[in-house]
Amino acid sequence: MTRTITVGLDGSAESRAAAEWAAREARSRGLPLKLIHVWEPVPEPMAQAPLRGAETQAHWTERIPREAAAGLRLRHPGLDVTIEQLSGHPADVLASAAKDAELLVLGSRGLSGIGGFMVGSVGLSVVAHAERPVALVRAGEQAADEHEMDPVGIPSAATAFRPVVLGLDIESPDEELIGFAFAAAARRATSLRVVHAWNPPPYYAYGLASDLELHAELARRETTALAEVLSPWRKKHPDVEITEESPYGTPGNHLVDAAREASLVVVGRRIRRNPFGAHIGPVTHTVLHHCAAPVAVVPHS
Repeated sequence: MTRTITVGLDGSAESRAAAEWAAREARSRGLPLKLIHVWEPVPEPMAQAPLRGAETQAHWTERIPREAAAGLRLRHPGLDVTIEQLSGHPADVLASAAKDAELLVLGSRGLSGIGGFMVGSVGLSVVAHAERPVALVRAGEQAADEHEMDPVGIPSAATAFRPVVLGLDIESPDEELIGFAFAAAARRATSLRVVHAWNPPPYYAYGLASDLELHAELARRETTALAEVLSPWRKKHPDVEITEESPYGTPGNHLVDAAREASLVVVGRRIRRNPFGAHIGPVTHTVLHHCAAPVAVVPHS
């Protein structure tokens, strides 16, 4: 089966931005684009009530995805765009749809006044349960936002891509996560900025502020460990320029800072099957809610 770039579409501004981003991603990968519209059934008494007239359901289930597909085909000539209309709870349907996707793309509202996301319950649930990569794209995202400014400081999609940022935990580096980030950077012909923030073990913490030599030694250890993790990837992807950062502090905060100059931020989510449900993790949660750039979450075991 040919995998697709799949996007959840509901007609909102954030889902339209996600569809445009997904179309660009599909073209860069040479894959078809699938638009999924989920119609959530309403209780029978409400279904029989004349809320907005007979055309309401037809509008949401047929017109919006049809017009969106037509626009995407016009703006992206040659792109294979298909539509799938499904019924059920959106979070469950989209998480299930991700199984057959190379990447699932969802929209997320931008925070007014500051860069970032407002990730709703559907998006968070899909990220927590999907076992394929999921990308979140904020409302208002434009192609030029992922590129460097032109020589006179005007946003332009004709300039080079901004770096791809990878948040990496070197205690359990996952090959699928690292490989996703390298592939994203290679497709964009840009550099990969790897950020590994660290905090000292609890038994060091109390004396760290006054022991500068100890702090320097721990910093050297983290820098060396990160270089060792990335060494085989440098050889595997010699055309991708890599910058390595091992700052001291909270990982999520450092990634949010790095995202301001990124075309894409890539983070991981450990798949944990337990009776208490799925979890996203604090670092990924912070990145999802506060990064201005598109965020790809790669699940791994």
